[in-house]
Amino acid sequence: MTATAEVQGLLIGDQRPSNSSAGVHDHVFPGTGEVNARITLAGPEDIDRAVTLAKRAQRQWAALPVDDRRDALLALSDLVAANSDALAELSIEDNGNPKFISGIHPPEVVRWLRYYAGWIDKLTGQVTPVSKTPADLNLIVHEPYGVVAAILPWNGPLFGIAMGVVPALAAGNAVIIKPAELAPLTSLRFGELALQAGLPPGLVSVLPADPIGSEALVRHPGVDKIHFIGSGAVATQIIKAAAENLTPVVTELGGKSASIVFGDADLDNAVMLAGFCGPLAQSGQSCACGSRILVQDSIFDEFMGRFLAMVQSSPIGDPRAASTVVGPVISEAAADRILGLVNRAEGDGAVLATGGQRVGGELASGFFIEPTVFTNVDSASELARQETFGPVVSVSPFSTDEDAFASANDTPFGLVNYVHTTNLARAHTAARALQSGTVYVNTFTDLVPTAPYGGFKRSGAGRVGGLEGLLEFCQVKDIRIGLGAPPLPL
Repeated sequence: MTATAEVQGLLIGDQRPSNSSAGVHDHVFPGTGEVNARITLAGPEDIDRAVTLAKRAQRQWAALPVDDRRDALLALSDLVAANSDALAELSIEDNGNPKFISGIHPPEVVRWLRYYAGWIDKLTGQVTPVSKTPADLNLIVHEPYGVVAAILPWNGPLFGIAMGVVPALAAGNAVIIKPAELAPLTSLRFGELALQAGLPPGLVSVLPADPIGSEALVRHPGVDKIHFIGSGAVATQIIKAAAENLTPVVTELGGKSASIVFGDADLDNAVMLAGFCGPLAQSGQSCACGSRILVQDSIFDEFMGRFLAMVQSSPIGDPRAASTVVGPVISEAAADRILGLVNRAEGDGAVLATGGQRVGGELASGFFIEPTVFTNVDSASELARQETFGPVVSVSPFSTDEDAFASANDTPFGLVNYVHTTNLARAHTAARALQSGTVYVNTFTDLVPTAPYGGFKRSGAGRVGGLEGLLEFCQVKDIRIGLGAPPLPL
């Protein structure tokens, strides 16, 4: 497809306007480097109109009986399920994630929709005693904020919708989705499905935007809460802008996660998971990427042999192909950034075990980088401490359990960690010692709707998933009802 592709308009209310003061963005498919869509970007006037419609739709939505709101989200879940194959294909076009990854995301949206639909008629409050007037009632209730701005990442916009948009709707809010201009296609389609499911026009608007439009959204006085998934650097800018109106912000940010492989681990499983959760799945472009692999010295050589063999044999190619394991990175700029990191790591003395090159041949026009593995990495180096967000990992030996915990915690981030062991006591000890919001033991990253997910330290504040994720989008109100004459302090 060329730059003459049809322009996709914004979704504001039930309209798809294609004209905007912010112009049009040429969306590039990472697998080929070619334009595959043209996307209208929202300007400040579009933001203002969407907020106005969202305010109106939110009042209508919150006033509905809980059964009606539950049934509307269930209807939306059925539509997403019916369109899962098409959404998966669109997801590949969105950001170049391989088919085996993109196919996972639509069913996850269905799962999160059905889970949070089930909470709508179960979100109860409390009645607490009043010490001075025991006949009175003190009611604690949960109410929606109003309008939530959901700023989504490009690496998994459908997952961002599941984790942030769905619970916000379940709590009674309206949502303005701001997808990354690098990956807006699935978000726009989700907004269309929300309308088709019968959600009030304006309850879900979708507004791709450049930095000017994005700033207008986070500074808008009609936005009552912001949910952001992305990098710490952008989060800092958002929090500063939101401070003007004291708008609360919940963030799910990056990580520098460790995969710890103990000497008693099931090595076949550990190698597979360290690869999948490291440089292979999404080409390492995941906030939960296990980019630091720590291996007990007693098995280090055996692990390295198996790990390198697996990494080197993983198929790199067209993300549309079912056989592809490693797809492209998101953009030319990302490829340049990652290769710059590789060069600096070698300059810092790290030893390149495999990879480190741009893929040529028939894939040369896309943004493909070989899965890259380093050893002998200085713990104070950029590669050891900064989020890579690409198919680049380090593998380092450790001796004792305490050494592993100290190395894993020696980072400003704290999103997830991975532990590989067959010793149950060691698994529990590790899980308590590691400073991260989630610890996966002998398993992979699986963001389930029933459990809270979020980070420690610079990996964000707040949680998605579970009851905790629903309450992020609720305000607490205390109501005192007097049933008799109050005892005035006269």
